[in-house]
Amino acid sequence: MLGKASPDAEDGGIVNVYDKNGELFGGGFWNSRSRTPLRMLLHGREPITEETLTRALERAVAWRRETCRLDETTDAYRVVHGDSDGLGGLIVDRYADVLSLEVSTLGVWQRLPVWLPLLHKLCGTSRHVVRVDDAIARMEGIQPRDLYSGEEVRRARIVENGIQFEVDFAEGHKTGFFCDQRENRLAFSRFVAGRSVLDLCCYTGAFSIYAKKLGGASAVTAVDLDEKAVAMAKRNANINGQMRIDFVHADAFVYARQMLRNGRLFDVVLLDPPKLVQSRGEDAGEGLKKYHDLNMLALQCVRPDGLFVTCSCSGLVSPASFESIVIKSAQRLGRKLQILGMTGPGWDHPFLSTYPEGRYLKVLWARAL
Repeated sequence: MLGKASPDAEDGGIVNVYDKNGELFGGGFWNSRSRTPLRMLLHGREPITEETLTRALERAVAWRRETCRLDETTDAYRVVHGDSDGLGGLIVDRYADVLSLEVSTLGVWQRLPVWLPLLHKLCGTSRHVVRVDDAIARMEGIQPRDLYSGEEVRRARIVENGIQFEVDFAEGHKTGFFCDQRENRLAFSRFVAGRSVLDLCCYTGAFSIYAKKLGGASAVTAVDLDEKAVAMAKRNANINGQMRIDFVHADAFVYARQMLRNGRLFDVVLLDPPKLVQSRGEDAGEGLKKYHDLNMLALQCVRPDGLFVTCSCSGLVSPASFESIVIKSAQRLGRKLQILGMTGPGWDHPFLSTYPEGRYLKVLWARAL
């Protein structure tokens, strides 16, 4: 889709973009070495400048802190959500006094010496962790070094709706903790009082701890294949008191099949697997099949009239497609779902109308009849 670039366009620099009629179309990051040489950040007739990006940072933080007032309920939330905040290639999560950054463009990387102090000032934080995926670093021409690491940050203690969690930046996935499920965790806790709960793909145990501490579930079983995640989940449970949660290190597929053989059913089943559809093409079909099979197994573990909550964090799977997968899973079992609704992440994780793939998290709530 690109015609030609000005010879003075620098890798990592910002460029104005013109349509075939020579009219200003928008602006973005330029990187001739990347497989995506142009990363659009702005659409419209206004020229892009460094001040444009600074204002985008300020707006992003103000939305979370001043409008959403997230500091009143938590000290862990998304500060910058990439393209959806007009800052493609930058994800920033706040965890207490730590900013955890995930960088995926050369343009963002080059601006960190200026942006990091500004972000700390806006957020009232003092430490940071910067991550760059190795494959992306090679593709973008980023040379990882210790320039932006500051002091080594291993862990942080956060509070979310009165519950404490420890975030392990060395062992955790992505930026360390999944803030996007915050509102869903709170909603989930309202439906589990006196009920047995199965939390499949529990990661560091957030849903399980909410269910036990806030929800008053009678029994909670939490399962994950990642041994380190299970260890962190146990640590988080202990931080919040010696609550009884049965943490199991096992594959979700294998564990669900074992429960079915044992004839064990649960009042509430939560299924929150990692991203199963990574890309388009042949691999997508395999990922969709995994969603179908895993939902079939999880649904069989739900007692009649029980609550089934199932999630997908694959941006390439639309809400309609995900809902269809879950419904077909129920139909194959000869069961009906009374669908209560579909939710997504909190308002600190918006998505642009021009970027539907940004609507990655989908949470389907249903009664299994």
